[in-house]
Amino acid sequence: MFGISPMQLVIILVIVVLLFGTKKLRGLGGDLGSAMKGFKKAMSDEDKDKEDNKDADFVAKEKVEDKSTDGAENAENTVQQTKSEHKENS
Repeated sequence: MFGISPMQLVIILVIVVLLFGTKKLRGLGGDLGSAMKGFKKAMSDEDKDKEDNKDADFVAKEKVEDKSTDGAENAENTVQQTKSEHKENS
């Protein structure tokens, strides 16, 4: 009922080109493409970071639990080791 015919799309496209110009439209297309690329990269990096953090948290908790019976000095060493591991991973 309210469909847009191909001729109407051509008229709209011509009006848009006249209003904004080809340089702005080309720049807008490039910006949109780079934004989508960056978004996809950020999403894939976030998934990898979540998987890495799960493993790192498990290992860090395991070290703390194993050495917690040895006294406060060993617990402090474990905390320092996990901090240095986080710095190395970052």
